[in-house]
Amino acid sequence: MAFAFYDLETTGTSPAFDQPLQFAAILTDDAFREIERINLRCRIAPHIIPSPWALAVTGVRPGQLLDPALPTLFEFTQDIGALIDRWSPATWTGFNSIRFDEEMLRQAFYQNLQPDVFATQFNGNTRFDVLTALYAVWHRHPDLFHWPIDASGRVRFKLDMIAPLNGFTAHNAHDALGDVEATIHIARLIAQRAPALWAELQGNRDKRHVQTRLEAFQPLALVERFGGGVPRATIGCFCGYSTGNPNQAAFFDLDTADPADYLTADDATIFAAADATPKIIRSLAVNTSPALLSVPAPTAVQAQRAEIIASAPDFRARVAQALAARFPEDPAAPTHPVEKQIFGGFYSHADKALLAEFQRVDWRRRQEIVAALDDVRLRQLGRRLVAFHAPELLSPEDRSRFEAWLRERWSAPDTQETGWMTTDKAQRALDEVQASRELGGERVAELADFLDGYASRLSTAPMD
Repeated sequence: MAFAFYDLETTGTSPAFDQPLQFAAILTDDAFREIERINLRCRIAPHIIPSPWALAVTGVRPGQLLDPALPTLFEFTQDIGALIDRWSPATWTGFNSIRFDEEMLRQAFYQNLQPDVFATQFNGNTRFDVLTALYAVWHRHPDLFHWPIDASGRVRFKLDMIAPLNGFTAHNAHDALGDVEATIHIARLIAQRAPALWAELQGNRDKRHVQTRLEAFQPLALVERFGGGVPRATIGCFCGYSTGNPNQAAFFDLDTADPADYLTADDATIFAAADATPKIIRSLAVNTSPALLSVPAPTAVQAQRAEIIASAPDFRARVAQALAARFPEDPAAPTHPVEKQIFGGFYSHADKALLAEFQRVDWRRRQEIVAALDDVRLRQLGRRLVAFHAPELLSPEDRSRFEAWLRERWSAPDTQETGWMTTDKAQRALDEVQASRELGGERVAELADFLDGYASRLSTAPMD
């Protein structure tokens, strides 16, 4: 299967409340020979204030955010959706992509009413993360790479540090296309230097393959990295799927505890094993290409403990319930913003058909489609898109409400619920950028003028 290496540059770090500004991708065959490349950019959406730190890091100038020659975010997501369809089936691969780029892209599709929010996972596509593969290399073959070390003596796993240290000399860091080229370089090195490990990791792209490995009840190594530490392996055994979520598997740490001690334990003890720190029972997402590796020579204790779990279906069922109970829904909790409701259910067939039509027609017809959607989330997002791109279709009352919503969003108080960039947050970040001397005075002045534009619009009277 072909690899579709990709990367995003964004307005910030929140998938729900920021947006992509650049999407770059290179399609290769399974030997990493380039087939095609693409580099797309877009304008900023009307409701988003970019992080000054993000602009400082990526080098994006304020003028680029408003360049009328660039497509809108809505058109940008259409172009990416069409590309994914054209390149399918492929393995969509990045560096930290499953944790970040995939989430950012998924939100962009969701908020712009693309019918296939999970496009990189369906239609024969799989996904893979080269950063996860590097963690596996560190665990199994640490001598195969030169590892960057910072001033405090910590090993760093940043692409812009590890790629040049291992022979990639043309890295244009913090540009999406440059990061894609560096990611291909690292992937090629892993495949060439550790072909057996690469093949094992590639097998984990298929969640059914991961499930089959788990359900053999043999000791396996799960390699993960927490905080700023180095990757470490947990030698464990499968002990059930979370109730209601077959993509979330329970993984019992065979070196930390004896499962025999938990077979007759009360529910609180089992819950603590899954929720306390350190965890005796970990959670493993079978559909995220985990670094799940074979253990060639498990100890006698590990093998015996795995056999205990394999012979205890009632225990596994109780673990499944404990895993599901870790994050209960609070019926009294405030309703999440629509951006945070992305996993609030799949679309109906009727709504999905309307969304497909939505992508093809003019804005007047799109406004009609929005009114016909059953899903409340989609109606809210659709009304927002109409206001962004065809305000002339709004009634005076709706235009006033939209302008008021924009001002309220930009001037929202700095609380835990305010996950997006506001004018106050942006000004504080700009002060930090200026104090850090990361940018010259001209660049700082550009950012200040750009942010002043938001502040001036806050004082604008509602539209009549």
